[in-house]
Amino acid sequence: MSAEEHGGARAAGPDGGARAAGPGEGVGAPRQRDGVSAPPARAVVTGIGVVAPSGIGADAHWRTVLAGTRRTGPITLFDPSGYPTRNGGEVPGFTPESYADSRQLVQTDRWTHLGFAATRLALADAGLPERAPDPYGYAVTLASSSGGNLFGQRELQRLWGGTSHTVGAYQSIAWFYAASVGQLSIHHQFKGPSGVLVAESAGGLDSLAHAARAVRRGTPVVIAGATECPLSPYALACQLRSGLLSEVTDPERAYLPFDASASGYLPAEGGAVFVVEELGHALARGARVYGEVSGWGSTHDAAHTTADSAGDPVQYARAMRLALDRAGVAADGIDVVLPDALGVPRYDRSEAEALRAVFGDRPPPVTTQKPLTGRAYQGGSALDVATALLAFAHDTLPASAGPDEVADGCELDFLREHRRPRNRLALVCARGFDGFNSALVLRGAAPTKGETS
Repeated sequence: MSAEEHGGARAAGPDGGARAAGPGEGVGAPRQRDGVSAPPARAVVTGIGVVAPSGIGADAHWRTVLAGTRRTGPITLFDPSGYPTRNGGEVPGFTPESYADSRQLVQTDRWTHLGFAATRLALADAGLPERAPDPYGYAVTLASSSGGNLFGQRELQRLWGGTSHTVGAYQSIAWFYAASVGQLSIHHQFKGPSGVLVAESAGGLDSLAHAARAVRRGTPVVIAGATECPLSPYALACQLRSGLLSEVTDPERAYLPFDASASGYLPAEGGAVFVVEELGHALARGARVYGEVSGWGSTHDAAHTTADSAGDPVQYARAMRLALDRAGVAADGIDVVLPDALGVPRYDRSEAEALRAVFGDRPPPVTTQKPLTGRAYQGGSALDVATALLAFAHDTLPASAGPDEVADGCELDFLREHRRPRNRLALVCARGFDGFNSALVLRGAAPTKGETS
């Protein structure tokens, strides 16, 4: 059942109630029904799966966000004592065997194990089965950047340090950046148009944009989002080359975006996975809807990330404007912005400049929870989407985890206390290294009774 069939002349809102279709909703090529153009299908989020330093499950993540509890600390997945950066964000109490069978555990990396867990949680939250009843009506579109780091580290050590001088048979697939998409597609029998987005942190938002496009092209259910596990000796060595990681030993002071004491970021594992569904399909089965993917924009700086670069605020601002325009939303209608929040002073200033270029001298409230979890690359931007959708579900915009002392050039309206949303509209922003810029507009559903915080 389509949204138009359900709502007649009025489009069904994300909360299932009828309302007049907003301006710019359903941007894209119109569908045809009996020779008459119909508005494009609308993509809504019906399931959220979080596996992150903030906790396992959306509820655990939301409790951490509300409490403002910092979950970064000493890296334990390996001995980091020989590295200048020794802190990071790890998923507490994660047991891979709870989410993957023995065969999958042998064949895949921890990054994929986190993806298995987040996907199972998202499907359960959406009320969908583990196996697709219509395989070609379900797809998987996730973001990735560095792939299976721990698996690759182990096999390369065996190659060069072991007696056999070989790698295992699964080395050729477990490290590969598309491994999680392939494994999830096989396990859940999701055979619709699937793919992987590679845009570093921006990829977590690009995956949802791609999912929304897939819905508009006729795929009713798409798994989107991202997870990451950049915590291995080789992976950390690669990250340190950028000169952007924080070397502060106190985890409480190591990652302070937009702060006068900002010194870089801390790497983190985890992320979030979502069930993105065609609105009519969701309403027909009585699904709970968190919100709608209303607009998106992506641009590119055409420049490498170096120790001296800061990103192009003009192209970053352009991505934000594209997202707002495609959503049919005026800049002053946005309730809250969740920024990239890299924690590198020149990048923070560049991001603040881009936000002021879009919103003028009075930008909307800004909140970031990345200091609580660390920066999980593409998984981090997906986690920001989860935070925004949960904020609307609980009718509470969460206070920002800093800055304590706003750095010069980073003067924004940081949320200092929890606040109720006005228009239920969020702008989530992300920048990937080497020039990627992405922004996503989310239109939140009304909170379910009993969930307001």
